[in-house]
Amino acid sequence: MADDLQNELKKYRQEHLLQFRDSLTVAERSELERQIRDVDLAMLERLTSGSDHAPDWADLAARAVPPSAIRLNDSSPAIQPAAALAAGEEALRAGRIGMILAAGGQGTRLGFDHPKGLFAIGPLSGRTLFQMHVDRLLAMSKRYGVRLALLIMTSPATDAETRDYFHRHQNFGMSPEDLVIFCQGSMPAVDEATGKILLSAKGEIALSPDGHGGLVAALHRHSLLRWSKQRGIDQFFYAQVDNPLVQVCDPMLIGYHLLAKSEMTTQVVKKRFALEKVGNVVSIDGKIQIIEYSDLPSKFAEQTQEDGSLKLWAGNIAVHLFDIDFLQRVVQFADGLPFHRARKIVPFINSLGELVKPEQPNAIKFERFVFDLLPMAERSIVVEGNAREVFAPVKNANGAPTDTPDATRAALMALHRDWLRQSGCRVEDSVAVEIHPSWALDATEVRSRMTQPISLVSDTYFA
Repeated sequence: MADDLQNELKKYRQEHLLQFRDSLTVAERSELERQIRDVDLAMLERLTSGSDHAPDWADLAARAVPPSAIRLNDSSPAIQPAAALAAGEEALRAGRIGMILAAGGQGTRLGFDHPKGLFAIGPLSGRTLFQMHVDRLLAMSKRYGVRLALLIMTSPATDAETRDYFHRHQNFGMSPEDLVIFCQGSMPAVDEATGKILLSAKGEIALSPDGHGGLVAALHRHSLLRWSKQRGIDQFFYAQVDNPLVQVCDPMLIGYHLLAKSEMTTQVVKKRFALEKVGNVVSIDGKIQIIEYSDLPSKFAEQTQEDGSLKLWAGNIAVHLFDIDFLQRVVQFADGLPFHRARKIVPFINSLGELVKPEQPNAIKFERFVFDLLPMAERSIVVEGNAREVFAPVKNANGAPTDTPDATRAALMALHRDWLRQSGCRVEDSVAVEIHPSWALDATEVRSRMTQPISLVSDTYFA
């Protein structure tokens, strides 16, 4: 059996993976062999040789036009907001909506060596990113008199710690029947120069998550599509853990999705600047697609309209709605999603058995993106959200130009100050404010809480 594995590795020039086999324990050797057998070596060779028929992004960008979208402040929308709200609220009350939270990333860029969901972001409460989403989901459950299910997709790097975190905190009030934690797949990192699979230890391949595009395969592998349909769920609200401003299970967005009979709906915001690091939502040959910022040539990103505004204005914020029947239909095609390449710094074991920690990118990681499902949808729509209300991701350590913890906390406080001011309260910009979802989910609930306007002169946490 070992000889068969050696021969298979030699066929694909990856035999170095077993170079330390004799120094491993029986258990370590068995685990390494299992990891190797889980790798699709033929596919990896196609990826490293460039023969996987990667999209011609420049050609696609040249054909891209702005997407048809439900815009903010549209004077004659195709779907009336009141009708969308009513349809979304009806679906929520009927228990038709479940939530998927993608949480496979670690806080490496934040200098936080844990799952990013454990990062404390509440300006006054210190609540973590996980707590922000769970608290809002529980408040939505209470508002609509329904138990909303939460499916958290982890990665091999974050799974164990995430499970332990929720166990220690009693799921933050969620019933065990309503919370499912499941793990996505992984892909090996390869040396950028040689295409060789890297070892993170003598008996361990350097693995990384296969991207949020691994969602469909993971849902199928864990039988969660069937589980959800048995609960009566037929639509998923999808978001990523690093954005605490996500309007969890937003009824109006759900309503637009349902009334348009969309199989996959994407919420967008107006890009702040041409080269902002968000996916570009576009229409190509009549199909909604997303071109990742790293794949869009700058000359196309910087194109403008006659009024000077960006031509490709729609920025992806990783908030989607999926029809479950659509996900079930594309299960068989999910492995056909394109891989995206990212240059990364990956520590590795060299031929002498020494751990090397590069200072510059030395490896290629391969990821699939969930938004590449868009062209597979028979019908999809784009809905614009107000960035101040829906998008403040935390991605980089303080000191970076954008998407820092300080910027995210400032955005949260600015939104909550706005809610209070809309109820007639007086709040100075220097006053720190945080509103827990159980106290109020939005400006309307804040108004119902305030029997008379107040003037805030000190930091206040409404909980």
